[in-house]
Amino acid sequence: MNTKTKTIRWGIIGCGDVTEVKSGPPYQNTDGFELVAVMRRDAVKAEDYAKRHGVPKFYSDADKLINDDEVDAVYIATPPDSHAAYALKVAAAGKPCCIEKPMAPSYAESLEIQKAFEAKDLPLFVAYYRRTLPRFLKIKEWLDAKEIGEVRHIRWLLAQPPNEMDKSGEYNWRTDAKVAPGGYFDDLASHGLDLFAYYLGDFHEVYGIAKNQQGLYSAKDALSATWSHKTGVTGESAWNFGCNERIDSVEIFGSEGKIIFSLFDENELILKNAKGEQKLFIEHPKHVQQFHVESLKDNLLGNITHPSTGKTALHTSWVMDKILGAL
Repeated sequence: MNTKTKTIRWGIIGCGDVTEVKSGPPYQNTDGFELVAVMRRDAVKAEDYAKRHGVPKFYSDADKLINDDEVDAVYIATPPDSHAAYALKVAAAGKPCCIEKPMAPSYAESLEIQKAFEAKDLPLFVAYYRRTLPRFLKIKEWLDAKEIGEVRHIRWLLAQPPNEMDKSGEYNWRTDAKVAPGGYFDDLASHGLDLFAYYLGDFHEVYGIAKNQQGLYSAKDALSATWSHKTGVTGESAWNFGCNERIDSVEIFGSEGKIIFSLFDENELILKNAKGEQKLFIEHPKHVQQFHVESLKDNLLGNITHPSTGKTALHTSWVMDKILGAL
């Protein structure tokens, strides 16, 4: 199809919680896009989603959605362990694709996906939507304007207590090592690491420690890392999902100031430099992936380059595997 000359009709594979408010509606709200089909293995749930959201078609078979002639592009919103299988089928069908983050549970699978789309010269995107949110673009604006001088170091601490599901032993794919080897690290830290590469350039050296301290589930629950970017900036982080309190704090240190913000908590952005201290609150949109999806459209129309592509997400997968000790 020629995506530059017609409305682009999307299908979603995996219409779970993330697609209810965060990501599904933007594919309907964006001019030039239509959401024409959804798929879920449970046909009853697929039908329910389609009816509630006004989607004309629903499937319980992903192959049927992928090969539907009325579906021009596919958004994969399933747990990470199925991303590669579905993405490779979308590539074989010759259609553009957006994949939920992380791209896949491993760098090797992510590389396989990237190569498949690259071989067919097909657009591939990954939903690291923070690269398009005004809140985080403001920080990039400060950095680019050298409001803190030359960036020297970045530090992030993300800690939280185990939730009731963790303590109960109830199955959760987010903490199943076969689906997400790093547990909540895969789901949450991937956002931050990807954003840091966007701000400071690709990672160069990466060293990590990954442990399971609590024994509540099979995935890792305590990780730490040090790294350097190709720009020379150094970094460090710790992610612990067995602490007694919630902490989400990022600090970027420069030669002339400091920026403080949170990745997930909607706190004020803080800029400290010779001019004093500036605090700024920027609210997220109702549908947090709206700007991400609008940028997909602009990219497919040839107007801009989307900031989160298969290539950038592949780099994030490499960083994560280095921290997990898989590379």
